[in-house]
Amino acid sequence: MHAEPSSSLTLDAGPPTLSGDIVAGLLVSLIALPLCIAISLASGFPPFSGVLTAIIGGMAVSLFKTAPLTIKGPAAGLIVIVLGAVEELGQGDSQAGMRRALALVAAAGVVQIVLGLSKAGKFAELVPASAVRGMLGAIGIIITAKQVHVLLGVRPEAKTPLRLLAEIPHSIARANPVIAGIGLATLTLMLVWPKIAKGALARIPAPVAGLAFALPVSYAAHLDTVHDVHVLGSLTATVGPRFLVTVPNSLGDLIAFPEWSGVLSAAGFKYLVLFVLVGTIESLLSSKAIDGMDPLLRRTNLDKDLLAVGVGNTLAGLLGGLPMISEIVRSSANVTAGGRTSRANFSHGVFLLGCVALIPGIVHRIPLSALAAMLVLTGLRLASPGEFITTKQIGPEQAAIYVITIIVTLLDDLLVGIGAGILLELIAHVARGVHPKDLGSCTFSLREREDQLIVSVTSPALFSNTLDLRQTLVDARDDLAVVVDLRIARAVDHTVMTLLENIKLARKKRGSEPLVIVGLDGYRGNSLHPLAARYTKLTSTTTS
Repeated sequence: MHAEPSSSLTLDAGPPTLSGDIVAGLLVSLIALPLCIAISLASGFPPFSGVLTAIIGGMAVSLFKTAPLTIKGPAAGLIVIVLGAVEELGQGDSQAGMRRALALVAAAGVVQIVLGLSKAGKFAELVPASAVRGMLGAIGIIITAKQVHVLLGVRPEAKTPLRLLAEIPHSIARANPVIAGIGLATLTLMLVWPKIAKGALARIPAPVAGLAFALPVSYAAHLDTVHDVHVLGSLTATVGPRFLVTVPNSLGDLIAFPEWSGVLSAAGFKYLVLFVLVGTIESLLSSKAIDGMDPLLRRTNLDKDLLAVGVGNTLAGLLGGLPMISEIVRSSANVTAGGRTSRANFSHGVFLLGCVALIPGIVHRIPLSALAAMLVLTGLRLASPGEFITTKQIGPEQAAIYVITIIVTLLDDLLVGIGAGILLELIAHVARGVHPKDLGSCTFSLREREDQLIVSVTSPALFSNTLDLRQTLVDARDDLAVVVDLRIARAVDHTVMTLLENIKLARKKRGSEPLVIVGLDGYRGNSLHPLAARYTKLTSTTTS
């Protein structure tokens, strides 16, 4: 989940066509190629590992025909986890670490297959919304902290996120002016492109525009040979192939096989949990978001989609690829470009395979600093101050969960950070008067009356206890108006308020009978935000 698609986007709901899907697949492949390479390098993998994952996600996973609009491939949100696994499992040997990480990718895929077959996709909802935002914010900070140095053409000495941030001024002082110039110019172009591109150019995504700028500059500066460049008279910069993408000698060189010795270690188990947890959450949230953009108003079977992603991850891990998810940025571009069926995802995989096989020389000329600029932009968006402002508006406790998740992640690791965010939200509920026994169980009753389904919630509705309630509301018949009665629930948290609002909007878009929430008049909100958590006076003064 890297960006929220605009709710105001107007799309053509015409019938799917093969030509429309192929054109969309071509455009998405142009976006995916540099991003996949950038994600691979940032993850400590060979540059084409991410492209291999996207090829598998397109040509194999699309055959499951689960989520018709989503594009499967590697995601920036998993960079931190993959790189951590490579470094910790490799203990200084990057090749060994990479092969041990591959085993975890394959094992995580098997777990996702089991979860999909068990219809357990809904358990991704057990992470509160603000902790998910904090997780993504922390990932954004870490990506930015690592990639700024690459953008500047400098190899940092630091390894941890906070030390990498502290080393940025030192890297600026040591920046390679030519390489940094390419990276900064690419970043600037991508930032302003949505504002300056008009007419037909407006259909070109910013990463493609950045790549179209960086490639000719690479040729003009002869970055493929080692030589000195004089900048501003006396300033000299050394450039050469080390600042460019390394391409495999043949398609066979894309393949790497896993090494299983680290799977059963404590570190291996930790990263296995992270691959499954974060990958599943990101993938399911992305698929749900893209459903909201579907002009044909289809709904993805999330359990079947998780099964398909699990198969893709198993194949990727066995063959040398990065972990994959349903990736939201490329999926959004697919919808906007006119993709309407899984043929677009398949086409994107075919075009990527063609790029690797037919134009490796051109791919080799992509400057690493331009790829770093793409990741810096992604990181800045994930960790945008606007996310904190929005979260703070929802309520002070949500802002605290967001910040604590980020801080603990930066100080320790992602799994501990997510755990801290979940724990803090549970503590906040208990402090507001929710009894501990209600944290894991939500009671509700159903009653049909004429053309209505009345759902009466009789206990606190929280992120941690509403899996059954959520499924009931999602599965409610479209020809019945759904009335959610919260008069005696006593507490409704931000995650559940968001869930109810999303279901309400989804039903409205499908033309279904509406979902109506009643009984909130007696609640006190944590803020004036419409999605803020709400409690009654009863829960703030009693514990039963």
